[in-house]
Amino acid sequence: MFIRVKTSKNSPKQSVQIVESYRNEKNQPRQRIVRHLGTAFTEEELKRLKDFAEFEKAKLEAEKTPALFKPEHLAEAAIDARKNIDDKPLRVNLNNLREQARITTGIHEVFGSIYNELGFNNLFDRRKESAGKNLRHITMARLANPVSKRSSVQDLSKDFGINLSLDSVYRMMDNITDDIISKAQNCAHSAAKGLLGEEISLLFYDCTTLYFESFTEDELKKNGYSKDMKFNQPQVVLGLLSTSEGLPVGYEVFPGNQYEGHTLHTVIPKIKEKYNLKRVIFTADSAMLSKANLDYLEKQGVEYIVAARLKSLTDKWKAKVTESNAPLRSFDYGKDTRLIVTYSDKLAKKNKHDRDEAIRKLQEKLEKSSNPKSLISNYGYKKFMRVTGDIDCRIDEEKYAQAANFDGLHGVITNVKDMDDSAVVDHYRQLWLIEECFRISKHDLKIRPIYHWTPKRIKAHILICFIALTCARNLAYRVRLRFEPMSVARIVNALNHVQLSILWDKKTECRYVLPSKINEDARKLYKTVNLSTNTTPYKM
Repeated sequence: MFIRVKTSKNSPKQSVQIVESYRNEKNQPRQRIVRHLGTAFTEEELKRLKDFAEFEKAKLEAEKTPALFKPEHLAEAAIDARKNIDDKPLRVNLNNLREQARITTGIHEVFGSIYNELGFNNLFDRRKESAGKNLRHITMARLANPVSKRSSVQDLSKDFGINLSLDSVYRMMDNITDDIISKAQNCAHSAAKGLLGEEISLLFYDCTTLYFESFTEDELKKNGYSKDMKFNQPQVVLGLLSTSEGLPVGYEVFPGNQYEGHTLHTVIPKIKEKYNLKRVIFTADSAMLSKANLDYLEKQGVEYIVAARLKSLTDKWKAKVTESNAPLRSFDYGKDTRLIVTYSDKLAKKNKHDRDEAIRKLQEKLEKSSNPKSLISNYGYKKFMRVTGDIDCRIDEEKYAQAANFDGLHGVITNVKDMDDSAVVDHYRQLWLIEECFRISKHDLKIRPIYHWTPKRIKAHILICFIALTCARNLAYRVRLRFEPMSVARIVNALNHVQLSILWDKKTECRYVLPSKINEDARKLYKTVNLSTNTTPYKM
């Protein structure tokens, strides 16, 4: 078995295939395509496809084809029966048929295949096999429709033919230990390495806050600076690690009053110990920028690319970075470090628009209020407003002009020596991928608000969401390589529409299965994980 790159004569596209050699009945050597992986138009796309091909070839050679996820009861029997479909015509009287159940199977088959392949089905040992099944069921439910655990149990019964008790879900969560959390992160890291076909050297790190539907603090839930503006509610801080392709590899949970810049002292040693990386280029936004943090990274021998707070620089440096609107400039910024400043017309227009729009809205509120000072909070654009007396508010033109000098400018600080300025900036710009992970976690998977109260269940809930995020990003990466980019929402929508109708013949008491029509998105997703899309009706 080998990988073949087929080049088109009159086109720049190159097809990547896994090919197998064999001999025909006359003992003549032949070749057949085992799997077509996709088409590349650039060298970068070709490299990624080759890495993916190596990953797929290794699975095939090890004969580890993922098994179908098997829901219980009717759903399990229906999926099992599909494996033995023959071509004989079904002779039934339609007047005798009644629909007994309609079961959604796309989520379980496609995401279940990814879940098993990544090793999440082996987090619990055999003595707790039922807990392992419950974790898989509840993860699939969160991907399909992220709601409370109680509602997930109801959805599993109603839509997927899976009957769980809420108590069994809570027992499963109580059995999730730090060791299981560590094993899950190892699975995510191994999957990322396998897909990328290389050692991971570039890691992105960011933090967010997750709030609770509660007003009571404990050792983990603490009030702190909330990115969701829920300052009167306790929260936890979640730090997430991702590759440059947006594949999650690990996370840490901190008390809610933890300043995110201080989380590095926990994260960096674990990165070095856990992932055994030969080289780490740590990339983060300006929240991680402080002299103490940079000194700490230097001391740990970690290379970094961190966003610079240009408006917080000394007056001398402010004058340097604002004296020109050149697209790219670089400055020596201390021992072995560079300050790289970029300018973008598009960003400049956005900065001005955002500032003007915020001030306009603030002025509208001030004009309607009898106490203007009460409306100007410590956040936002207070710095641009000057309040005289109780009702006279006007824009501070001098501060407005000072802020306008920075429109379109963005800076990063780095100690990486073997990358040119453009490469450093390009690497930093990929930080949006981890921000997308947070967006998916918060909106598509609804990781918050958190309705659990004990630290153990809070950690279990975050693990479930992390596993779901890893499966979602893993599938999105593969389908982008083979076919086209798809958002997680689009993937879930396509798979939620793949269903089986189980029909009962009231006269013969036989059951038949009628698969739903597969839409084009779902067909691509099934092909991505090498599952059949046979829609032929069959007998159970």
